[in-house]
Amino acid sequence: MALDMLRMEDIINYGSKCLPYLIPFLFLLVIACVLLFVTKQKPEPSRKLIRSESVIAVILAFALGVTGICMGPMYSSLSLVMQPAKVLSDETAAAGAQLSSDIGNEGVVLLKNQNGALPLAQKKLNVFGWASTNPCYGGTGSGGVDSSTAISLLAGLKNAGFELNDELSDFYTSYNTVRETGSLDGNTNWTLPEPAVDSYPDAMLENARSFSDTALIVIARIGGEGDDLPTDMSTVKYITDEPGMAHEGDFVAGQTYLELSATERSLVEMVTANFENVIVLYNGANAFELGWVDEYENINGVLTVAGPGQDGFGSLGRVLSGEVNPSGRLADTFVYDLTQSYNFNNIGSFLYDNTQEFADKDTDLYNLVSFVNYTEGIYVGYKFYETAAVEGLIDYETTVQYPFGYGLSYTTFTQTMGDLKENGDGTITVDVTVTNTGNVAGKDVVELYFTPPYTNGGIEKAEVNLLDFAKTSLLEPGASETITFTFNEEDMASYDDRVNRAYVLEVGSYVISIRSDSHTVLDSRTYDKAETLVYGEGNARSTDQITATNVFDDARGDVTYLSRADHFANYAQATAAPTSYSMPDEVKAVFLNNDNYNPEDYNNPDDVMPTTGADNGVMLEDLAGKDYDDPLWDQLLDELTVEEMSTLIAKAGFSTIEIPSIGKIATNEIDGPSGLHSFFKPSMKGYSYPAPTTLACTWNKELARRLGEMIGQEASEVGVNGWYGPAMNIHRSAFSGRNFEYYSEDAVLSGEMAAQSVAAAQEKGVYCFLKHFALNDQELNRNNQLCVWANEQAIREIYLKAFELPVKEGHATAAMAAFNYIGHQWAGGSSALMKTVLREEWGFNGMVLTDAALDGYNYINGDQAIRNGTNAILNPDLVEETSVHDQTSATSVLAMRDSTHSILYAVANSNAYMTDGDTASLSWETVFYLCLAGVILVLAVCEWITIRRYRNRIK
Repeated sequence: MALDMLRMEDIINYGSKCLPYLIPFLFLLVIACVLLFVTKQKPEPSRKLIRSESVIAVILAFALGVTGICMGPMYSSLSLVMQPAKVLSDETAAAGAQLSSDIGNEGVVLLKNQNGALPLAQKKLNVFGWASTNPCYGGTGSGGVDSSTAISLLAGLKNAGFELNDELSDFYTSYNTVRETGSLDGNTNWTLPEPAVDSYPDAMLENARSFSDTALIVIARIGGEGDDLPTDMSTVKYITDEPGMAHEGDFVAGQTYLELSATERSLVEMVTANFENVIVLYNGANAFELGWVDEYENINGVLTVAGPGQDGFGSLGRVLSGEVNPSGRLADTFVYDLTQSYNFNNIGSFLYDNTQEFADKDTDLYNLVSFVNYTEGIYVGYKFYETAAVEGLIDYETTVQYPFGYGLSYTTFTQTMGDLKENGDGTITVDVTVTNTGNVAGKDVVELYFTPPYTNGGIEKAEVNLLDFAKTSLLEPGASETITFTFNEEDMASYDDRVNRAYVLEVGSYVISIRSDSHTVLDSRTYDKAETLVYGEGNARSTDQITATNVFDDARGDVTYLSRADHFANYAQATAAPTSYSMPDEVKAVFLNNDNYNPEDYNNPDDVMPTTGADNGVMLEDLAGKDYDDPLWDQLLDELTVEEMSTLIAKAGFSTIEIPSIGKIATNEIDGPSGLHSFFKPSMKGYSYPAPTTLACTWNKELARRLGEMIGQEASEVGVNGWYGPAMNIHRSAFSGRNFEYYSEDAVLSGEMAAQSVAAAQEKGVYCFLKHFALNDQELNRNNQLCVWANEQAIREIYLKAFELPVKEGHATAAMAAFNYIGHQWAGGSSALMKTVLREEWGFNGMVLTDAALDGYNYINGDQAIRNGTNAILNPDLVEETSVHDQTSATSVLAMRDSTHSILYAVANSNAYMTDGDTASLSWETVFYLCLAGVILVLAVCEWITIRRYRNRIK
């Protein structure tokens, strides 16, 4: 949640909380004004005494009121703002810059290179497109980056040795210098500034032709928190009647934000008509329609850069010049027509028409109940397109332009597989040898997939599934490298949510293949499974603590899900837009929000009140490094009072509070997935790295691990203990506003990259909040009690898998609950999600934090959260609506104790207790109280002088 986009309602709310502390001041101020008037006829000694005493009383009341505000409702926020400023060491800043450069170098994806156009031999370059002077560095909101010190696109090209036509750049900057940013209220300005073709002076075009025969066209799209990208540009804010903005007719009804505007198309026409060698750069993290690049024979090269961060455009220059050989691969599928996508009818805004009783009575902003149907089931991204092609549903070549995992190099490689080796412990090993057969040194990506046996009408299975991946080192021409993969047989199991209600590895032949992308097979081997293996009761998967079985039946809803049966016979029905907008009565009967959730209804009469307030002499530092189940935890938890626990839970926004009785220091937690940055303390920041989508495009686990290491190092230097990242929701749709903040359409690519970063950051003592857990895959209606309906197979195989890997492999000790509902249950109040799956199945130990709990979100509930496995509320100040209200029942106090245990476990195993504990100094309090004492002393002196003068006057 981006606090730099606070709503007016939030400001009013803060004001209402502060007002009671100022009432005595306001009352005395009114009295003082009255006294000033009524004492005009009093004798001078009395008049001056009354007026002086009134002024002193008013000032004292004001000082005490400010003290109450600062130490009351604003205490936590001020604690965050007033922290001592710390900056990165020069060594760490340099290391961050190098890592940013390395990610950028490997995150640029080369999509087209005909006639050997790239790398560019011509060092004079005309750069066209307004976005060349105002590119996309990442996105907006909590996952955004600080672009104030970033290398611009043009600077990146110049740094790589290119001479640019500055006349063009000046033309664009004179047109407009501001890129619109997102809006949390859904009123985003989607205007695409671009000069009309007829505004280009003839002389400028003639100069450009004389300058160089080579042109680079830059097209950019940006997304952000709070809003999804428009699927119909005729329905959104788009300014065409102001200078420096867009133009009438840029889009017609039904056109999307992810295709060229008419002005951009005219620009392409103009450039291709005037220059022999044209290169196109798409700058954005949302898959864009690029079919037009093949309509012009002189568009010889196409590249894409998702979100380059602080240094990524330097990498673009290095790739274009040939200093760096591109090795990026797409993290998403690029199709020709996004409006024909399998889930296009089931993304966006769908509001129930019969749920008025669940509306928030106190605000008109977030007072609705909405829904979205994940009708495609497991067939997301390439898993749909590859399966649909095999089943004859689509013509692959005319549907998919650039497959998932696709990317070109300036050299060529061969990849060959060795034989599969069964290791006898449920694992399989295979070697892949990569050889550089070209003339330029480069890196290659090995993509390992499996194709399972499918029975018509049986368990749903995608034709192609990513199993693992790796990147080679830099291979010189003729050099080879062998990469060894070892994977679990159970990794190929499918989740059967209808019959066995468990993971199942069916009998049959499993084709293990290496591919240059999800569609192009390079080599393969077959693994034969002699008999079906059900990972049911008593036979859990080796990585699970207990057997996984159905816990999300209620989230299935009354939805027709896409099935592969009979060649996707139900495609038209399953992918159609919703026809009913009414919540079924049986769902309404169990739907919960703050208006109808009563914690007493869920009390267990058999629960026994735990010990509180004991004097056992155990301090939190004694638990540092101890296991979650160490008996010493019970002694520590016995020492805490109910008030201490409830405050720890309720005031957990961007920090955890200090608890002196157990020696717990306050800790700091900040955003975001692209690098550390604080909305409260702008100086508290790390390096702005490329967006997670760019990192995913590197397909390089080592770079992901290095990112985690740098986050850990930066955190220790600037005084941070918790990181609100990484984020691994799925690119379910190209139109999700926060795709830049997430990795990919694929759960394995997302989960493996996240696991590497988490493991490295955790080793340096930073607890990482995996977010947003789970199914928070769109921004529209995210706070309108968004009910996500999905079947259990898709929930587990697609949307939870990306979180499962960083828990099991990265050993994460923190997570952030999603805003949305899963079925009829708020994610943060879902025991199935937070207890059964996360803790019992996966073995997670640590804290779960809500997403931002602002007023008006009529469903984030502290009582419901702690009873169902969510432990803390993301709000820096105590908010009545989201606090734990039941502080007397044994059930609630036990839940508070469990939540406190989870929070303290994460903190005790963090850098807060690897250092001297000074990461969250609150010295501002001392300064404040000294100032207050000074004010009181001055007022005391004034009082003494006033009394003395009064006595002298009456003599």
